[in-house]
Amino acid sequence: MNRNQRFAATRRILLAAIAGCVTAGSALAADYREHSFKLGHVIADDHPAALGGKKWAELVTQRSGGKIKVRIYGNGVIGGDAQMTSAVQGGVQELGILTSSPIASVVKEIGLLDLPFTFGTASEVDSVLAGPVGNAIAAKMSDKGMVVLGWMENGFRSITNSKRPITKVEDLQGLKIRVLQNPVYIDAFNTLGTNAVPMPFPEVYTALESKAVDGQENPLGTINTSKFNEVQKYLSITRHTYTPYVVVVSKKVWDKLNPDEQKLMRETAAEASAYQRDVSRKSEAKFLAELKQRGMQVNELSPAEAARMREKLMPVINKHAKDLGGELGAEMLNEIAKLRASAR
Repeated sequence: MNRNQRFAATRRILLAAIAGCVTAGSALAADYREHSFKLGHVIADDHPAALGGKKWAELVTQRSGGKIKVRIYGNGVIGGDAQMTSAVQGGVQELGILTSSPIASVVKEIGLLDLPFTFGTASEVDSVLAGPVGNAIAAKMSDKGMVVLGWMENGFRSITNSKRPITKVEDLQGLKIRVLQNPVYIDAFNTLGTNAVPMPFPEVYTALESKAVDGQENPLGTINTSKFNEVQKYLSITRHTYTPYVVVVSKKVWDKLNPDEQKLMRETAAEASAYQRDVSRKSEAKFLAELKQRGMQVNELSPAEAARMREKLMPVINKHAKDLGGELGAEMLNEIAKLRASAR
C-alpha cells in the first residue's frame, strides 16, 4: 500500500468514526427509552418487503443507539394478514408490514386500492398514496387502531395455475383460484368465471400442492420467493390489480411513545419504504427470468384482452368504488385520470 492509499484508508476510517459518533450523539440527545417490538409479515425472507422490514429494524436500532430493538417474524409464523391486523389493533403485535387487501374487512376504504385495472403504473400508485386519498385511508386506519408509517410495494398481480395459459377471459372459466380475503377480489374473480376461493396466504402453497385450488394470483416477487413454480405450471402476466403493503404500528403502542420516539419510527419507516419500493421495482425482471428458468410457461395478456377483461369487470369496479369510498372513490379515479392527462 503506497502513501496515497494509506491516506485514503485512514480518511475512510476517520469519516466512519465521525459518522458513528454523530449517530450515537443524536441518539443520546434524543429521549429514547428501552423498547422491544415485534414486526410481523407473511412473506419469505428474501422477498423485497422482507428486505424492507429488515432495513427498518436496522435503522431503528442503529439510530436509537440500540435502545429500541425490533424482532422480525416473517413467513406468517405469527399469523396471516387478517390475524396480524387484529393483533396490531389490540397492541399484542407492535409493528406490521401488512398486505393491504385483507385490512378492507376492518377499514373498507383501503379496498379502493384493489379495484381491478385501475392503476396503470407504479408512479400512479405512488401519487395516490402520497396524496389526499392515501392520507384519508391512513386517517381511517388510525381510527381503527393502526397508525400508517409508510407504504411498501407488493406490486402488480398476475395469475398462475396448473391447467392452462390465460390468454383471454374465457380461459378462466371454471378454474378454482385462491384470492385474497377481500370482497373486491371475490366479486372480480367470480365475475370472470372462476370459482374464487378466499384463503389466508400461509395456506396457499399447500392448497396448490394438494390441488385444492387450481391457481392463485400474486405479484411476481411473491410468486418467485414463495416457490409457486414448484406447484404451478402456467404464469399469465395480467397485471389486473396492484397491492401495496402497509407499514403500521399499533395505535395503542404509538400513543405511549414520546415525541422523539414517534419521530424516529416515522422517519425510519419512510426511509425503509422508499428503499423497499426501489428494490422491488428493480427486482421484477429478475424474478420473471428466474421463474422462466425454473420451467414456468409464461405468457402476457394482450392489451386488447386486458381491455375485454376490464370491460367485463366494470360492474364490479363501479359497485365497489361507490360502496367502499363514495366520494373518496370518485376522488381517486379522478386523480388517476388527471395524472394520465398530464403525462400525455
